[in-house]
Amino acid sequence: MRPTPPETVDLAYGKYIQEYQKSAINGASPVGIVVMLYDAAIRFMEQGKAAMAFADYEKQNALLQKAQKIVVELMGSLDMEKGGEVAKNLMSLYTYAWNELIQANIHDKPECVDHALMVFTELRESWVAIDQSTKKVPNESAA
Repeated sequence: MRPTPPETVDLAYGKYIQEYQKSAINGASPVGIVVMLYDAAIRFMEQGKAAMAFADYEKQNALLQKAQKIVVELMGSLDMEKGGEVAKNLMSLYTYAWNELIQANIHDKPECVDHALMVFTELRESWVAIDQSTKKVPNESAA
């Protein structure tokens, strides 16, 4: 029996990861999906900042652009009419974070990534609290 080539194993493993991610997204609440987007944006920001520290400008650019795309996606998901002040405030925060990521990428300023990270980390905590408060608490009398 011949051993399986490593690239075949990697492809199979990657397929399982993609399937897991799809099921996680499909099973998530709308707020849970927002939290997943925040997690991804934060991860890309941190990785982009690390690439910046190693002067890996190509990787830095790719990662920070991924974070920027998530920010733009979040901006586009806001319903400015129904969302009122909350949507306006989120748009302002997203715009600030997006601009900071652009400045970080153009001028290689890790402190700008830190500013965006701070905004996203704090907002993520709020979304997690909202997600937890909207989950149904099991009815104790049913036990």
